[in-house]
Amino acid sequence: MMPQSRPSPTKSAGTRTPQSALITSRENHWLKLFRAVLHSSRPEDNRIGLEGVRLVSEAIRSELELEAILASASAEKALAALLVELDRPTLVLRTTDKLFASVAATETPQGIAALLRAPQFVFDDLLRGLDPLIVVLVGVQDPGNVGTILRSAEALGATGVIAAKGAAHPYSPKSLRASAGSALRLPTLFELAAPVALAQLRVSGLQIVAASSPKNTAARDPNEFNFRQPVALLIGNEGAGLPPEIERSAEALIRIQLAEPVDSLNAAVAASLILYEAARQRRLSNGAGQ
Repeated sequence: MMPQSRPSPTKSAGTRTPQSALITSRENHWLKLFRAVLHSSRPEDNRIGLEGVRLVSEAIRSELELEAILASASAEKALAALLVELDRPTLVLRTTDKLFASVAATETPQGIAALLRAPQFVFDDLLRGLDPLIVVLVGVQDPGNVGTILRSAEALGATGVIAAKGAAHPYSPKSLRASAGSALRLPTLFELAAPVALAQLRVSGLQIVAASSPKNTAARDPNEFNFRQPVALLIGNEGAGLPPEIERSAEALIRIQLAEPVDSLNAAVAASLILYEAARQRRLSNGAGQ
């Protein structure tokens, strides 16, 4: 069945009215596209999918190219609020609650999703400021952990993230949700081989510090490392940690000492604790106090 056009809300007088369509068929090509992107572990044809009012609102505020917004019948009020924020031509698609649920990847859909082009960054985008702080994810395979690390990295002043080849994709739907919008803003690279990424970081003058096992007595506490310099922080796999050859290549090792009988932390928690120490040192260095 062909989509039926109908008017949609406008932002204000003089704002271009978004193109709008009503979708009533499960076989509609837009629904198929949303379904594919929202259930994929990586971008499809450089497209990423977002679910939920907050993430779509973050996308609208960004400078990224929005291709379409999809809303269910019960989310009409939320859609109207989003359209007030919309300041560029974007296709607005409406459908039934049942059809929206057929494409959603969440258990309790909010009835709002968006399709947009993935952010495009280059290595130099990660080197902002005098003292860059870059997080390098090596083998972090849980997309929720990747997204949470992106969120902590942005909140605690990191200038970028590299998800090395083998890590979960930072633009997968689960990573995007866990990042709470940070993945749309924080400069991020992916699919770089870890040795290549480390070589580029060294050439750029960054000190490489690796998060090691809590049992590694050769590693220092994070507060004993100087995070006020340009730094690349290596975070390894949730269970196995960093590959030995990658850990050996670091200039320094740090560990978070734990109380017995706990022998490890979630990768995102460990990264967040270390990034907090880095932010604390940098605030002190800038005279911002404790």
